[in-house]
Amino acid sequence: MLTIVDYHSGNLGSILNMLKKLDVPVVISSRPDDIKNADRLILPGVGAFNTGMANIRKLGLLDILNEKVLEDKTPLLGLCLGMQLLAERCEEGDLPGLGWIKGDIVRFKFNSPLNDLKVPHMGWNSVSVVNENTLFKNIDEPRFYFVHSYHFRCENSRDVLAITDYGYEFPASVHHDNIWGTQFHPEKSHRFGLQLLKNFVEQS
Repeated sequence: MLTIVDYHSGNLGSILNMLKKLDVPVVISSRPDDIKNADRLILPGVGAFNTGMANIRKLGLLDILNEKVLEDKTPLLGLCLGMQLLAERCEEGDLPGLGWIKGDIVRFKFNSPLNDLKVPHMGWNSVSVVNENTLFKNIDEPRFYFVHSYHFRCENSRDVLAITDYGYEFPASVHHDNIWGTQFHPEKSHRFGLQLLKNFVEQS
């Protein structure tokens, strides 16, 4: 069973619909027992870093998530804010992140006065895989849908799975052991997102 973690901060319905297309047994839940019994986890998310971490703590999910991911090595995929929460900290707020992948979350900053790129970064963008991984298997010329004002800054380049350029290069996807994350929204990315979710579900 795959559990989509409901911590009151995510685009849950769209993710559920994509997984149903793959005939994946799935439940949306904030119950620790459903997380404990999962063989796959998706941590979705939209909104503010502080709010997301506060909700996880308020719902009593921090300990069971740490147990499942760090001790049991259950595969987990963080999406958008869910990926950012994998970091140690965010310059947006004062609450610590999950700290599963070393690094922090920073706001887009463009140094050139000639750069008129808007923040948030919103829309379709190409993604380049820099460390081979089965998460992007069978996805030719990958393009995904992004909506975000902050991005991951990894301490270790080996944790960067894929990059995107928006004024400068930033991590579009991260990976460490049994933990994956995408800054983009696979549930809004049509066939590219469907294949990526399929690849995650089929991770051994």
